[in-house]
Amino acid sequence: MNSLVILVFAVAVLLCGYTFYGKWLAKKWGVDPKAPTPAVVHNDGEDYVPSSRLTVFTHQFSSIAGAGPVQGPILAAVFGWVPVLVWLLVGGVFFGAVQDFGALFASVKNDGKSIGLVIEQYIGKMGRKFFTLFCWLFSCLVIAAFTSMTSSTFNGYVTAADGTVTQNFNGAAAATISFLFVGFACVFGLMQKALGKKMTERWKFVTAIVFIALMFALGMKLPVYLTASQWNLVLMVYLFAAAVVPMWILMQPRDYMTTFMLLGMILGGVIGVVVGHPEMKLNAFNGFVLTSSTGSKSYMFPTLFVTIACGAVSGFHSLVSSGTSSKTISNEKDMLPVGYGAMLTETLLGVISLIVVGAVAVNGTVPSGLTPFQIFSAGVAGFMEQLGVPETFANVFMTMCISALALSTLDSVGRIGRLSFQELFMDEDEEQPAWKKFLTNRYVATVCTLVLGYALCLGGYQNVWALFGAANQMLAALVLLGIAVFLKATRRENKMVLVPMVIMLAVTFTAIILNVVNNVQAYMNGTAVFLVNGLQLILAVFLIILAVVVVVTCMKTLLKPKQQDEMRKQTA
Repeated sequence: MNSLVILVFAVAVLLCGYTFYGKWLAKKWGVDPKAPTPAVVHNDGEDYVPSSRLTVFTHQFSSIAGAGPVQGPILAAVFGWVPVLVWLLVGGVFFGAVQDFGALFASVKNDGKSIGLVIEQYIGKMGRKFFTLFCWLFSCLVIAAFTSMTSSTFNGYVTAADGTVTQNFNGAAAATISFLFVGFACVFGLMQKALGKKMTERWKFVTAIVFIALMFALGMKLPVYLTASQWNLVLMVYLFAAAVVPMWILMQPRDYMTTFMLLGMILGGVIGVVVGHPEMKLNAFNGFVLTSSTGSKSYMFPTLFVTIACGAVSGFHSLVSSGTSSKTISNEKDMLPVGYGAMLTETLLGVISLIVVGAVAVNGTVPSGLTPFQIFSAGVAGFMEQLGVPETFANVFMTMCISALALSTLDSVGRIGRLSFQELFMDEDEEQPAWKKFLTNRYVATVCTLVLGYALCLGGYQNVWALFGAANQMLAALVLLGIAVFLKATRRENKMVLVPMVIMLAVTFTAIILNVVNNVQAYMNGTAVFLVNGLQLILAVFLIILAVVVVVTCMKTLLKPKQQDEMRKQTA
C-alpha cells in the first residue's frame, strides 16, 4: 500500500470528524459564545488567565502530544498496520476527541473545576476523593515514565556492547536546546505581560520563530553532557518550578513555541510522505494472537487498545482539559478547536508514526534493536533530508522534538499532580485544620507528588509503561463515565459517550488485571524487583480498588430513574 493513500485517507477522516461530528457535539451540548468563562470571571494572573484561542490550543496540544502518539503506534505495529490505523482514526474521532472536548466543556461550565470536583455534586464527596486519588496516582506514573524517557533522550553518554563509553552529541545538544527553551519562554512570557495587547498574534508568532532559531543555533554549539541519572535530578528541580510559577511566565509561552516546532515536525513528515510516498512494508494484519520467540503470547485485545493511548484516547488529556486549559479559555467557542481539534491533530501525528515505521519495516515487521523514538527520529529525519535539510540538523531537530514531546507533557502533569494532591485534602465547605492547610500548600503538594514520581522513575520507563498505559486508559473510561453523569445531570444528551465508556471499561479492567497477574508471577518465579514489580503491583491493586469504587458510585447516579433524579440543572 502506498503511504500517500493512507495519509490522504486519514486526513479526510479527521477533517470530516471535526467538521461534522465535532460541531454536532458543540451544538448538542450547548456551547454559548456569550457566556462568561472561568478565566474571565476569576482572572488571578496565575492559574486563571484569559488567553487567545491560539495560545490555549498550543498549550493543550503540546501538553497532550507527548511521546505516546510516537511510541504507541510503533509498538502496536506488530499486529499490522490496518488495526493500528483503524483504532487511531475511530478512537481519535469517537473516543479521544469526545473525551477531551467533554472534559473541557464540563470544567468550563463549572468554574474551571477539575473533572473530579465537577462530578462531586453528583456522586458525593467520597466518590470525588477516590476519583481524585486515582488522578493523583496516575499523575505520578506519568511523571515517572516521562522523566525516565526524557533523561534517556538527554543522556550525553552512550555505552557500547564492549563497555566503551562515548559522548552522544544529539542528546547533549537537545538537552541544551530544551533548557534554552525554558529561559527564552520566561523572556517571552515577560514580554507578553509587559506589552499586553500591543503584542499581536503576528508579533508573537515572529518572536517565537526567532527564539526557536536562536535556541537551535546556541544549543548545537553548547551541548551539555550529563548522565541520565543526573538529568533525572535536574528534571525534578525543573518540574518543581514549573508546577508552582504562574502559567503566563513559563508554561504558556513554552507551549506556544513548542507547538510550532512540533507542527514543523508533522509538516516535515507530511511533505516527506507526499514527496517520497514510500510503500508500506509492514504486513497489513498479523493476527489476533502473536507468539514471541520466548513462547509468550500477546493478544490484540486488550494489548492494542492500551498500547495506543495518545492518538486514539488518553485519560491524561482530560486532566489537561479540566486542569489547566479550562482556566485559560476566554470564549466558549474556543473549546471545540482546543478540545476536539488538538486531539485530532495528535491523531495525525500517530498516523505519521505508523507510516514511518511502515516505510522502514523489515520483512513485514517492526525493525528490531531500535527504540520507537529511534525509528521515528531516523525516519522523519530521512524524509527531511530528501527535502535538502542537512543530516546533522535533521537528526538534532528530531531528537529535540522527541524530548519536547515528553518535556511539555512533564511540566503540565507536574502542575496537574500538584493540583490533584491539593484537591484531595481540600474541602471547600469546611474550615481547614492545620494539617490540611500544610498538605494543600502548593509547595508541599508539589514535593509530595515529585517524590513518588521520582521513586517510580528509578525502575526505568520500560518497566512503568505497561501500568501507565492500563491506568491511562482506565482514567479515560472513568472520565467518560463522569462526563456521562454530568451530561445526564444537566439534562444534556449523553449517548455519545456511553459506548466509548463501556468499551474502555472492558479494555482497561482486563489490561490492569493482567498487569497484576504478570507481577505476581514474577514474584512466584523469583525474578521480581521491588522498585519494578513491587511498586507496580501495589499501585495496580490500589488502582483497581479505586476504579471499582468510582464506577459503582457513578453508575448508581447514571442509572437512577429520571423521576427520582433530583440533581439540580446547570444553567451555565
